[in-house]
Parts: sequence; structure tokens; C-alpha cells
Amino acid sequence: MLDDFLAAAASQWGWLALGMVLAITEMVAPGYFLIWVAAAALLTGVIAAAVPLALSLQVVLFVILAGLVLAGARAWLADNPVESADPMLNDRGARLIGETVTVTHAIDGGSGRVKQGDSEWIAHGPDAEPGTRMRVSGHDGAVLIVEHLH
Repeated sequence: MLDDFLAAAASQWGWLALGMVLAITEMVAPGYFLIWVAAAALLTGVIAAAVPLALSLQVVLFVILAGLVLAGARAWLADNPVESADPMLNDRGARLIGETVTVTHAIDGGSGRVKQGDSEWIAHGPDAEPGTRMRVSGHDGAVLIVEHLH
């Protein structure tokens, strides 16, 4: 009986330690997943401290709690999506819409090259000679759509 009590006490500290390790891992490499599993491990440790359970029951409890916590977190995140401070951060073409560019290789037959800042881009638009300044009106992947300045 004392052995069972000592095993239960040791396992509660194991769950709490696992929860802390998972929480720290989430802080180091955030992904909005491990923190919920950490919460389930911590809850398992707290419940194991309050109610002596066999290790097999603790594992079952952990699996159930992890499922419930993950389902709840998914529902909460669906209702409260994370908004980006800069939604076009990784869309360089979209960031250039409205910017002025300079034709570097003549746009002939609808295709040429333009320069914006220190980058040169393939461009589609009306015919234009090198040195002509144009405005970016859109993009198609890495190809800028340009138009004459008005």
C-alpha cells in the first residue's frame, strides 16, 4: 500500500514536470499546440495529487484531458483567430501595389522588366521604353502587373 502511495506521488511530479517541459518547449518553439498538451499534463498532475490513481488510469486521464483541452482550444481559436499585424508580410508582390517602378528592359508585346528599389522584376503591361516610370497595379505570383502613370 505504501508502495502504491509512493508510486502515485512520484507520478504526480512526473506529470507536473512533463507539463512544465511542454510549456517551456512551446515558449521556445511556439506553435499553439504543445501548450494545450502541457495544460493536460499539469491537470493530470494536479488530479493525481488530489486523488491517488494507478499510473494506467493517470495515462487514460491524460489522454482524455488532452483530447478535451485540444478540442476546446481549437474551438476557441476558431472563434478568436490570431490577426496578423502585417498580413502582406510574405507577399512582396502585393506590398508593391501602388508603388512606382522604372522600366529596365523594354516592355514589348506585354512583357519586360522593371526595377523597384534594389530589385528587378518581370513585368506585364502596356509597351514602354527603358527609363519609363510606371505604377504597379497588381501581381501574378512573382510577375508585376504595371500601368502607365496617369
